[in-house]
Amino acid sequence: MSNGKGGGKMPDLGALMKQAQKLQADVQKAQEELAQMTVDGASGGGMVTVTVNGQHDVVKIKIDKTVVDPSDIGMLEDLVTAAINNANAKVREISKERMSKMMGGMPGMPGLF
Repeated sequence: MSNGKGGGKMPDLGALMKQAQKLQADVQKAQEELAQMTVDGASGGGMVTVTVNGQHDVVKIKIDKTVVDPSDIGMLEDLVTAAINNANAKVREISKERMSKMMGGMPGMPGLF
């Protein structure tokens, strides 16, 4: 029978708070760094290139003139959409990798990002 005073050691709440505060500061710094980065996405073999920042805002679009066909605007729209999606997927992956590395040392946190 247990008397509630098991041999287990109580966690140091002060140390846990310091670790949480450090993690919060590290996450904020990483988010600021991610917001400043830019990533290129492309489609049509590079005929359409889109640059997005870490907040998924489109900051630049480059379109090769050979894909501009007034009789087929739909194709150009599809290429732009695909390039944006490609760039945003890269931003998500980079963000996930950076946050996963940061959370790697935190027990019970795998898969959070």
